[in-house]
Amino acid sequence: MGYNGDTDWLRFEGHPYNGEHNESLERDVSPTYFKTIGAKLLRGRVFTPDDDAAHPKVAIINEALARKYFPDEDPIGKRVGNLDLKPDSMKTIVGVVDNFREGPLDEEVWPAIYYPMYQSPDNFVYALARTKGSEAAMLPALVAAVRGVDHDLGVTGETIMTLRIEESASAYMRRSAAWMVGSFAALAALLGVVGLYGVVAYSVSQRTREIGVRMALGAQRGPIYGLVLKEAARLTALGVAAGLLCSVAVLSLMGKLLFQVKAWDAPTLLGVSLLLGGAALVASYLPAHRAASVNPVEALRAE
Repeated sequence: MGYNGDTDWLRFEGHPYNGEHNESLERDVSPTYFKTIGAKLLRGRVFTPDDDAAHPKVAIINEALARKYFPDEDPIGKRVGNLDLKPDSMKTIVGVVDNFREGPLDEEVWPAIYYPMYQSPDNFVYALARTKGSEAAMLPALVAAVRGVDHDLGVTGETIMTLRIEESASAYMRRSAAWMVGSFAALAALLGVVGLYGVVAYSVSQRTREIGVRMALGAQRGPIYGLVLKEAARLTALGVAAGLLCSVAVLSLMGKLLFQVKAWDAPTLLGVSLLLGGAALVASYLPAHRAASVNPVEALRAE
């Protein structure tokens, strides 16, 4: 989640080559990696235990690599190698998987190529496991399972994927920005509520005589509440409508700043509108209460 990791420079057999560096992510994975990670096979096949050093070298690519280097052809069966196309580097593409993230969350998915780990074994690997229960509770059992294979194996850096994502630099930056913007939004909402309270309170003070006359003629407190709150509701509706129009105009510019959140998120827009509308009406309650508590004798005497 912090960086793209190992990369490789590729050259494709049969494609024009002018010395450019065709860089892609390079991963050596087990046959069950794609199933565990939840990747979807689009074409071809996944690796099997038979893809070892005794069999021809093969590779799987992601959709990003297929679109970039094989835009008008089927990559299955094509061969890829190093920049010199040395015979011992050549591998046949046997599958294409859907794009999924193996790097920073705020970057575009890179082209990626996957090799069977049994054809290029190493002494350092990451083990991934998908669990149904508590992720954290499974860690000791996973460590014990690894050491059950070989007691001399060292295990380090065990963690859960959720925590790894939450602690990544991209998530931290977005979370910090969200808190900052949220703080400004809360301050703006507070200023808006205070401003609406001031407008309604001023309007009530200007209509003190009118309200006094209404009450002197027998008006009850309920209609007085309605008179003030109706004006506040009108101002609130105008403000919310203007805010929604501005939000819709800005949404198209914010799309690239969001991760796994739709720009046109109707529930969010509706929820914020209801929240602001409710806060505005609450702010209008005090002036309405004052208006309904006007003593008609005192109001007319003041005039």
